Amino acid sequence: MASRRRRGDATTAALFLAPGLLGLTLFLLLPLAASLALSFTNWQVMGETSFIGLANYRRLFTADPVFWGVLATTLAYTAEYLVLNIVLALAMAVWISSLPWGRTLFRLVFFLPTFTPLVGVALVWLLMLSPGGVIEWGFAGLGLTVPNIITDPRLALQAIVLVSLWSHFGYNMLLFGAALEAIPATYLDAAAIDGAGAWARFWKIKLPLISPSLFFGTVLTAITSLQTFDQVYALTRGGPGSSTTTLGYAIYNQGFVVYRLGYASSIAWVLFAVIMALTALQLHLQRRWVHYDA
Repeated sequence: MASRRRRGDATTAALFLAPGLLGLTLFLLLPLAASLALSFTNWQVMGETSFIGLANYRRLFTADPVFWGVLATTLAYTAEYLVLNIVLALAMAVWISSLPWGRTLFRLVFFLPTFTPLVGVALVWLLMLSPGGVIEWGFAGLGLTVPNIITDPRLALQAIVLVSLWSHFGYNMLLFGAALEAIPATYLDAAAIDGAGAWARFWKIKLPLISPSLFFGTVLTAITSLQTFDQVYALTRGGPGSSTTTLGYAIYNQGFVVYRLGYASSIAWVLFAVIMALTALQLHLQRRWVHYDA
């Protein structure tokens, strides 16, 4: 009787899980497998497709003249954006949590940009940053001449970072703000009675207590920044030259501009490996600074 009931429960559970597992298989596992298989072919949409083994990867690492520069640009963007995002979001969260009134209003104001489509935001910023745009006009009105960051190969990446920060730091700000609000006031009051200043309370009490949220925000921000594409496409199309070409944009360019889908798939799997390696490193380092039992 008991075994029959367990079999009935298993059948019921399988029926409830089947739609989700079917969707996972059709829209995630099968495309992943197909992409991996494509990376070992020379599929170019037109023409004969054949298995070429590791030729795409060998070409990527040894013969592609721009790959290492693209990888360096992606890592540089990720490092700069990740640090600025976390620092800005944490600073704003701490400032807002210290306000005697208006916390909800300020959180709403800074979180609103995350609701807007990123391509639309990037196009608006493009109009402001382009030569003759409102930003250049404003500096000219002050009698200042500044290089245009959209057209300067040395500064164009900063436009991507700027737009990304404006659009996305609100997620982490809200996350960190919620973590700060959850800290028991008795901890801070006891530290204040013992003579701890504002900085000591932040460094010794608040930061360790919100470290799980900091870790979560850091991991997700790193993953999304490595995959950045929309703002690159809308603002610079990878230029000037290849100064803002990221791995995400390189995948698009190889797959949907020059139609080398096999080669694009190999870049995608290199990006996947970079994301997994960085995530594994973060998971390893969390033992040193994340305090789940604080």
